[in-house]
Amino acid sequence: MPGEDPHRAGKAARSGQQDSTGSMPGICAGTGPGRARRALLLAGSALAGLFAPVAAFAQATPAPPPISTVEVIQLAVLAGVMGAALLLAIITIRERARTAAENVTLRARIADVNAALQRSEALLNLRDQRVVIWSGDDRRPELAGALPLESGAPEDRSAFLAFGRWMMPRSAAALEHAVTALREKGTAFDLVIESQSGQPLEVQGRKSAAHVIVRFVSLSEAQRGHARLKLENRQLAAEHDTVFGLLDALKMPVWIRAADGALKWANRAYAVAVEAANGAAAVRDGKEFLGSQARTAIAEAHTARPVFEQTLSTVIGGDRHMFAVTDFAAADGSAGLASDVSAIEQVRAEYERTVRSHADTLDQLNTAVAIFDADQKLRFFNQAFQKLWELDSAFLGSDPDNALVLDRLRTEGKIAEQPEWRRWKEGLLSAYRAVESQEHWWHLPDGKTIRVLANPQPKGGVTWVFENLTEKIDLESRYQTAVRVQGETLDNLAEGVAVFGPDGRLRLSNPAFTTLWGLNADAVKPGVHVSAIRTIADRRAKDSPWAAFVATVTGFDEERRDRHGQVELTDGSVLRHAAIHLPNGQVMMTFVDVTDSVNVERALKDKNEALLKADQLKNEFVQHVSYELRSPLTNIIGFTELMALPATGPLTGKQREYLEHIGSSSSVLLTIVNDILDLATVDAGIMQLDISEVEVGRTIAAAAELVADRLEEHGIGLEVDAAGAPRSFHGDEIRVRQILYNLLSNAASYAPERSTVRLTCRGVAEGIEFAVHDDGPGMAPDVLEMVFRRFESRANGGRRRGAGLGLSIVKSFVELHGGTVRIDTGEARGTTVICTFPDAPSGIREAAE
Repeated sequence: MPGEDPHRAGKAARSGQQDSTGSMPGICAGTGPGRARRALLLAGSALAGLFAPVAAFAQATPAPPPISTVEVIQLAVLAGVMGAALLLAIITIRERARTAAENVTLRARIADVNAALQRSEALLNLRDQRVVIWSGDDRRPELAGALPLESGAPEDRSAFLAFGRWMMPRSAAALEHAVTALREKGTAFDLVIESQSGQPLEVQGRKSAAHVIVRFVSLSEAQRGHARLKLENRQLAAEHDTVFGLLDALKMPVWIRAADGALKWANRAYAVAVEAANGAAAVRDGKEFLGSQARTAIAEAHTARPVFEQTLSTVIGGDRHMFAVTDFAAADGSAGLASDVSAIEQVRAEYERTVRSHADTLDQLNTAVAIFDADQKLRFFNQAFQKLWELDSAFLGSDPDNALVLDRLRTEGKIAEQPEWRRWKEGLLSAYRAVESQEHWWHLPDGKTIRVLANPQPKGGVTWVFENLTEKIDLESRYQTAVRVQGETLDNLAEGVAVFGPDGRLRLSNPAFTTLWGLNADAVKPGVHVSAIRTIADRRAKDSPWAAFVATVTGFDEERRDRHGQVELTDGSVLRHAAIHLPNGQVMMTFVDVTDSVNVERALKDKNEALLKADQLKNEFVQHVSYELRSPLTNIIGFTELMALPATGPLTGKQREYLEHIGSSSSVLLTIVNDILDLATVDAGIMQLDISEVEVGRTIAAAAELVADRLEEHGIGLEVDAAGAPRSFHGDEIRVRQILYNLLSNAASYAPERSTVRLTCRGVAEGIEFAVHDDGPGMAPDVLEMVFRRFESRANGGRRRGAGLGLSIVKSFVELHGGTVRIDTGEARGTTVICTFPDAPSGIREAAE
């Protein structure tokens, strides 16, 4: 304890003072909290050393009041604290002086750095350059500086870094590759790029230890021109390489000559053609692709024009080939290209031979053929075409277009007049725009039926085939009629008929044969063998003749004698049979039931069933047509009239014209349907005449009023002479008015413009006579024979062509009244139709013949 040994305590204090003094420099050199603590310890030691002699002196000099150890310690601590505070103040003053000197130095350095930074920013922010800087930590790049607006570079950061948006594609791709190589491999670059506005920019790329820098520099006018030349040179070099690469890859020989005509360059195809190793070897050896005569012709042609185009021949590999040669001459030389057209020439020659062969073949055909090109011009026609239409060779040789040919045929009356000629012609000529073939049927005024086939050609033309099917249709009609007549005859014969072929199989049979022998449907199918029929028929006959029938059908009888006989069936019927040999090796067997009662009953029954079926078919036809045709037509007419009313809404001129066409066409069609229904009713025998007293004057006036518009349309006058007619007669007033209307309508169609139609009525011995006369061209004898036929519509100089029912209805209705119809006609005296009615018909026919 210090109190126990004061002397030792004083020594310790002195010793501590010495240690503290020796460590001062090290403490002063330190900084921070450790330095302060060391300073406090040093101050405490120093104060302890200062008060140590005082304590020793106090011990050596006795004092009246003794000082305790605690007081000494307190005094020493106080002295140490004061010394430490003094020392700390001295150190603080020194440290502040040194810090102030360091701050002055740092401020000077910061000012220098700021000045350098401002200089760098000023350099970077010039208007003629822009710098992109990437740091090493792959952060977003920094941009500095700006480029002039005329350079085409955007100011916006994201837009500027999207090089492809404001640079030309080639420049953007080159810059992207260069920047990637710079950042990944450190490869520096210097490029000249071109903006989309056409301005060149110089781009430099460098890499430092921590940054990647790309600088865009706007060039001066001279530099810009130089850069533009570099760009153009680079582009031209690339295009030169591309073009020559393409020329070298072509399979066609290509060559370039100098101004003196010497071969300068040739591609691989040229080398192959002249049997050289490559193009350079062909140039070195001076091997020529064309002969001297061809080269001379090319040189002479170049004196007049720079481009030479001609097909020349040359020998390659021992074979002669045809080449389409194109050679262009400039001031410093010429260049040429040759395309092998040998195969094309062969195909063309073969095509020409084929065309001539087809033309010769088509010229021998009976079918009319005409070929029109894509411009609708006539390019080929055969003799059958000229013969069919009877056109002169000069007209056909002038290459007329298709529309002109149709108009010519229409003008000469060789094709039927159409209700809407222009639309019909446009529909016909639509074959030039079609892909598939089109088929039309023409019914000519002279009675011919032509099948017209329009076959589009691959190159745009159309081949028209006109097949005259008049004889074929007539023969087919006759054949079908004969077949139907034969079938109906056989089917309705009471006599059983069966025909067997040379092979013994059934060809045809009628129902009577099946009925007489009691055969089922399967037993009489065509192709059934006679032996199969014999098996069934033997059970029906008491003494069956079918064994002899089989021998006759399948045997080889050289004499081919016919056989006749009679057989009695198990049901008591008696059949008379005959086996007749036909010229084509077939055998016909006939069977007649000679049992009178059975024969009469069967005949009556068959006839009755046929009549009932015919009567039912006629009634069903009348009802069906009446409902299915007349009702919709009435609706169409009604709605057409409704649409034409002002209350429905305003209509354009074209719409009103269309409605009038619809109304008139529907009325015509309704009239035709009514006429057909009347004829069908007459044919069915169900038409009933409403016989009453018919006033002649009133009936004529009503018919004249119905046809007045049609007569006025063509300026035709109507002259009525009824002075010699009785006041009335007995008949169906409605049908008589319809007869007069049809006669006047027919006369209006054939009467010339501004002429007069005369209606004469007078009393005759037979009753009353109506005569309608027109000054038309009259009827030819062949037309007169068919004038009362139904659906026989002939123009014959008339204005309109109807359904051909007018005079048929007249004849049917007049004959229903018990009257007659006759026609007086001839050239230069017009046509007069005369109808005679009895005063009071005693018997009314149920149907017209």
